[in-house]
Amino acid sequence: MLPGSTYHLFNHANGRENLFEQEKNYTFFLGRLSLYVLPVAHIYAYCLMPNHFHLMVKIRDVATLKEHFRQLKEKQLTENAGHITVAVPKEDISEAALIRKVSRPFSNCFNSYTQAFNKMYKRMGSLFMPNMKMQEIFDDVSFCRVVQYIHANPVHHRFVKDIDGWPHSSYSIFLSEGPTKLEREYVLKIFGGLEGFVKYHEQPIDPKNKWVDF
Repeated sequence: MLPGSTYHLFNHANGRENLFEQEKNYTFFLGRLSLYVLPVAHIYAYCLMPNHFHLMVKIRDVATLKEHFRQLKEKQLTENAGHITVAVPKEDISEAALIRKVSRPFSNCFNSYTQAFNKMYKRMGSLFMPNMKMQEIFDDVSFCRVVQYIHANPVHHRFVKDIDGWPHSSYSIFLSEGPTKLEREYVLKIFGGLEGFVKYHEQPIDPKNKWVDF
């Protein structure tokens, strides 16, 4: 994933298993996203379904990523040194190395969730499909279509009749004014404001959209 680029990310549970069995599983997964993914990516939208998930993220800029990984390395060295502060100078990380580093927080997020899930339900082995799928978003038209599809996923799969009836997506966050780690203002701006956001989501999903995979 490239710095500054926007992606639709989605993955599925292995076989016929579920990723989320209880309410607390959904909450824990969002916490893992906040811990591991938020430092390297802006999160625009999400939807967590029983056996798969959808995310839209924008990878942070090069300077922010370099500083994050520098601080992370400094923290790790300090912990290894018995909590004696170890300062790590800024270093020039190549673009190829930075791209490889960006993928690690996503892997760490899913691995951390899997370990906790396996412990809770006394299971073993991988939980997610090996390769997370991704599609880059290049323009505002695609941006709006994908956000709508992500939020409408529970309707598409007939879990609920209306988008606002599913509690495990970011849709309701855009209708509120409460604190959030999502890029709410940016997303609403792309839709032309809250009214435009709601009206767009009232449109039926185009079945020809290439994002209709799950």
